[in-house]
Amino acid sequence: RVFPAGAATGPAAAAGSPPKSLGPPPLGPVNPALRTGSVRPPAEEPSEDCDVPADAVLVPLREALDACRPTVQKQVCEDIGRRLTVLGDMWAQGKLSAPVRKRMSVLVQELQRSSWDAADELHRSLMVDHVNEVSQWLVGVKRLIAEMRNLPAEELTEPQDDKTETGPEQE
Repeated sequence: RVFPAGAATGPAAAAGSPPKSLGPPPLGPVNPALRTGSVRPPAEEPSEDCDVPADAVLVPLREALDACRPTVQKQVCEDIGRRLTVLGDMWAQGKLSAPVRKRMSVLVQELQRSSWDAADELHRSLMVDHVNEVSQWLVGVKRLIAEMRNLPAEELTEPQDDKTETGPEQE
């Protein structure tokens, strides 16, 4: 093909100079509907609800882990415990966003109600929406949900050591 002189085509032209259509974003008013979703927290998570104390989440999770100890392998419990420690450390250092803290608070409430499916759904949403924040410790919460689901109903209210050790199915 023959192109007029000065007509830039092909990969060399693309690498040489950017097309005129690219550049800084246009200045001026931005559609408010676009801005609110990306800049401010969603309306369903008001800021006062995001000031969840770490103990409101960590204490019930550690109590749940203690309830699982009689029936869950020691190594599994230790792993869950280590991951809960990472969660506590990140929380104390301010490394968790308000939406993560809020969802963890709701997840713990669902665990306390024995609403396993709701707790699982919250776990999934955290992993999808906040993977970089939660990947170090959320696996432990997932395993804790699974182990609590396997507990006999009476162990959820009062841990008993006289149960026979039945290993939970491995994931």
